[in-house]
Amino acid sequence: MTRAVQAEHRPRLAPIGDADTGAIADFFHTRLDRQVSREAWLSLLCPPWPGTGPNRGFQLLVGDQVVGAYAAVYSSRGEGDGAKWFCNLAAFCVLAEYRAHSLRLVRALLGQKGFLFTDFSPSGNVPALNERLGFEYFRSDTRLALNLPLRNSRAVSLSTEPEVIEATLAGRDLNVYRDHRNAAACRHAVVSVGERYAYLIYRRDRRKRLRVFATPLYVGGDTALLEEAWDAVAAHLLGRGLVATLAESRVLGFVPHGLGRDLRSARPKMFRGAPACGAERDYLYSELALVEW
Repeated sequence: MTRAVQAEHRPRLAPIGDADTGAIADFFHTRLDRQVSREAWLSLLCPPWPGTGPNRGFQLLVGDQVVGAYAAVYSSRGEGDGAKWFCNLAAFCVLAEYRAHSLRLVRALLGQKGFLFTDFSPSGNVPALNERLGFEYFRSDTRLALNLPLRNSRAVSLSTEPEVIEATLAGRDLNVYRDHRNAAACRHAVVSVGERYAYLIYRRDRRKRLRVFATPLYVGGDTALLEEAWDAVAAHLLGRGLVATLAESRVLGFVPHGLGRDLRSARPKMFRGAPACGAERDYLYSELALVEW
């Protein structure tokens, strides 16, 4: 094949802009995961919080046809001089005949200056690729804890009502709630006893084709209260059809007691650059907050 012909078959690399989100959502739906709707992919590409970054990731194009894309979710975390910019690597798909160009997408994302990088759902050969590119693993010890009916009569107040949550939360927790209240995969609950409160954001996850698992994404307020009231929280989750919690002690701040088992191999979570601003303790501002699968 001559160089001229090779050049004709070389995809064009371009950032994903706002005008491209529809085409990328279609591409992910048809080529990456048909179980995730086009609208769900759009929610990934159009996060509800402010400061969503310089692009929505990068794409490979042949003419006007998308042949590859790596979506990214951006956020600024922290305040003032301590604020850090994060780029979360969110969804990656390249058509088989163009796989040789996959690394161009990765390099385009990682070549952006001033960002710390996270990857919370790498699969296939991506973890090995990430390792070669300098990523490290978050510690992700996980306990599969059964959610049981409430047996403890301890009086706690648990609410999922937006007006109650808004009135209860303060400071960083309130900012987190306002950023994520319209994030498609986030479920919110607040537990309170007197002046104390604990705030939980979780998602509904699928394992072995069963979407009956709760995965905590963020804990705010009084972690000790959440642990004390976990029986009530677990019963609440069970009432919503979630039979077990995939509980990472790094996120929850404790290991739920009761029936369950420790998982031998939890799904990998990775980062490049020193985690900061609480990002080492939660999965906010990421695909885990935006897309259910």
